Amino acid sequence: MKAIAVLPGKPGSVHLAELAKPSVSDVPNGRGVLVKVLRVGVDGTDREINAAEYGVAPEGYDFLVIGHEGFGQVEAVAPNVSFLRPGDFVVATVRRPGKSLYDAIGLQDMTTDDQYFERGINLRHGYLTEYYIEDQEFVVKIPQGLREVGVLLEPMTVAQKGITQAYEIQRRLKVWRPRKAAVMGAGTLGLLATLVLRLRGLDVTTFGRTRRPYLNADLLEAVGARYVNTAERTISDAASELGPYDLVFEGTGSSAVVFESMQVLGKNGVLVLTSITGGNRKLEVPADRINLEFVLGNKVMVGSVNASRDNFETGVRDMSQAEAEYPGWMRQLLTHPVQGLDGYRELFDRLQNPNGAIKIFCELG
Repeated sequence: MKAIAVLPGKPGSVHLAELAKPSVSDVPNGRGVLVKVLRVGVDGTDREINAAEYGVAPEGYDFLVIGHEGFGQVEAVAPNVSFLRPGDFVVATVRRPGKSLYDAIGLQDMTTDDQYFERGINLRHGYLTEYYIEDQEFVVKIPQGLREVGVLLEPMTVAQKGITQAYEIQRRLKVWRPRKAAVMGAGTLGLLATLVLRLRGLDVTTFGRTRRPYLNADLLEAVGARYVNTAERTISDAASELGPYDLVFEGTGSSAVVFESMQVLGKNGVLVLTSITGGNRKLEVPADRINLEFVLGNKVMVGSVNASRDNFETGVRDMSQAEAEYPGWMRQLLTHPVQGLDGYRELFDRLQNPNGAIKIFCELG
């Protein structure tokens, strides 16, 4: 069967590879689930892997099948699979267990191991292929009503984990009722994080670099958030009127925005960092003032990577609620489909030049 793969360490090596079709018997203990892939979303992670910034092939292979935002339909199940049946729509989680205590209790996204296993990213093949096989433990059922938007679940889980972590941390306060939130970045992740915060009743301001007319700004306002273009108004200026913020969700990939976010966070607030900032950028910041305000204001900054099964399940619930409250909103994020695995060049051309795309995805089904 076909798969879209890269040669880790070789920039621009994306190509079509061949894999043997898997079988439910490939998973031990009769827990295998064979999934026919219907859609796979792509993002900056796939672009960076193709640029050889990171990514490692599984043992025994010189290539890595990419794609970690999968959506598919169960084709067959092994005898000991308890809650999935052929025909069910599903999404598989991304991270797989290592050896740490956290891996042993199902929190492999919090692993302390130096080596980690992520489908489509590191040491495990991903979902940009015709079929995959997986243990039922890592497969999440998607309701029929989310069939058209199920491919958004994996990026949704990044928002879910970060925001859940913020609430978990703030249990230290006994009573924490955040009212105002800021989201840094108005791409796919920023839109989904804004949606999650709005579903929780927060007043949300989302910051982005693109001037209107801008579909993303219209989508933000459709869920009751506001959009601020940072080319026209700085983050600190907007925060002086609209903040300070009880929760800031940062997903821009810019370290400069991280430090700006620290300065607009309110007392007892949480800043959630989800973006990877590669490179060696140097900045001049008011370090003493930032430190002073964090200490005196009991502020928290936390990094959040990947997601657990719980985050996938809460993501399904929030997506279901979103479909009820804002019918059709999530479908508008699926702006740029590419037909079939043979279209891999077009898929990566669009990743390199998004031209207004929100979510680029490969349509297989």
